[in-house]
Amino acid sequence: MKRIGMRGAGRRAMLAAPLLALAAPGLARAQIRRHELGALALPVKQDDTVAPGTRRDVLLRWGDRVAFDAPAWDPRRPDPDGAAAQFGWDARVAGIAVPQQQAADGIPRAVLAVVHPTVNPAFAFPGGQDQPSAAASMQGASLLNLEKQGPRWVVVDGGFQSRRLSAGTLCRVSGPAGQGSVRGVLGLAGGCVTPWGTLLLAEGDPAAWLARLAPLDARFRDPAGFGWVVELNPFDPQSLPVKRGALGRFAHGDVAAALTRDGRAVVYLTDRRPAGFLLRFVSAGPATAEDALDAGTFSVARIERDRCTWVRLPAGAPDPVAAAAQAGGSPLDGPAGLGLDPSRPRLLLACHGSPARPAGHVIELTADNNDDGADTARAALLFAAGDPRSAEAGYGRAGLPPGSAWPENPDTVTVDARGRAWIGTDRGGRVGPQAEGLYACDLDGPGRGVPLPIYGAPRAASIGGAALTPDGEALFTAARHPGAEPGGSFERPSTRWPEFRAGLPPRSTLLGLQRAAGGPVGG
Repeated sequence: MKRIGMRGAGRRAMLAAPLLALAAPGLARAQIRRHELGALALPVKQDDTVAPGTRRDVLLRWGDRVAFDAPAWDPRRPDPDGAAAQFGWDARVAGIAVPQQQAADGIPRAVLAVVHPTVNPAFAFPGGQDQPSAAASMQGASLLNLEKQGPRWVVVDGGFQSRRLSAGTLCRVSGPAGQGSVRGVLGLAGGCVTPWGTLLLAEGDPAAWLARLAPLDARFRDPAGFGWVVELNPFDPQSLPVKRGALGRFAHGDVAAALTRDGRAVVYLTDRRPAGFLLRFVSAGPATAEDALDAGTFSVARIERDRCTWVRLPAGAPDPVAAAAQAGGSPLDGPAGLGLDPSRPRLLLACHGSPARPAGHVIELTADNNDDGADTARAALLFAAGDPRSAEAGYGRAGLPPGSAWPENPDTVTVDARGRAWIGTDRGGRVGPQAEGLYACDLDGPGRGVPLPIYGAPRAASIGGAALTPDGEALFTAARHPGAEPGGSFERPSTRWPEFRAGLPPRSTLLGLQRAAGGPVGG
């Protein structure tokens, strides 16, 4: 058996992958799969790569208008007020919210949430000189009105529900410690749309942002206001975001939400540290209650071979991460993105990697008793990432087709209604032998565990998540920080994608992918 878990001093082994979960590493002779994607190389180049039969549309770029009053983008004269109304410097798709009732005109519409985790001054500002006030506005989140116009989905310019969240956004604070308020969201790392109709956005480790912004305002010298999970109504542009204290303050990587069989809210959370934990919160009352996430039970995943046990943490523990370690939770190889199967209680976890397993892997947890609130789950390895010729990598029985790219450092994962995972990679701007990619991977059938690329990012860009329309016919993803590799600068990036205009910096870009012939993305 190949062990993919983290085994530290006094720690439990994370997971011993069952033999049935993996084929021997290497290239397969047959290409057995359920969808139409095939072998695709992802060369490192200044432009991006799109799989044959797939149409790629540019929807929004860094500096484009989000709020109706946003000024024209001028990258050489960044303005904090203007940046707070424009699409942010970085981009990672968090989720898509679809109204339960169709509009009277019959036009399909949705609200797409995109978070803006980072702002690298070397590439965001002329001369590389940091401008903290502008950076504080370039980070946060964008909520975007989408509508379908003919066969294509577009961002509605200045849409009614479009809004920006940034360091100036007023938030309510709610939870066991009582009520209050704080101004600003910092370093949002991930998010999801919940089954009860809200949007959750997870703040990552705020330390770097607080150090950067401390000279601007006293509120940034108090860390207690940041590092939380934020909940809001995506359809009400006037709704006040709420920082949910019961969900813990730590360096979140991502969140995913589900329901127990009896209707309580379930929130899965990753602790993004290199040997972080997977945690779960189950509300005390029904998810439909106004403040359902203000009271509940925290647990940590303990994964041993092919079983996962949710170990409850002490009630009221002030630091859930410290409590998870004390309870014997399994330290993981850089837990990052989360994705829930909409058809069954199955959770996908993208582990970015660790010094012991630098390429990362994707784990699958299927809840017992068909209930996300169950105390146990079945654990399996979907695949171990990396070059298929390496000893550490392992893919499904069908294997990767010859000549195809392979995933390395999986960072985001989304599961569509057909039981297919969409996995994005992120090496943080480090350029390797191939471009970062977005991969489709079946979770069942003969193509299980065989990731095939549909999109390759331009040089030094990472993949910023994915979200699909309910019919699966449109996929939204983002190319993050193109050209921002070590040694580059605002004036000398390694690409000027997507416009390739002299003097214009590269821009993180929201993309729409659709099947050129119509029908579900990827066939």
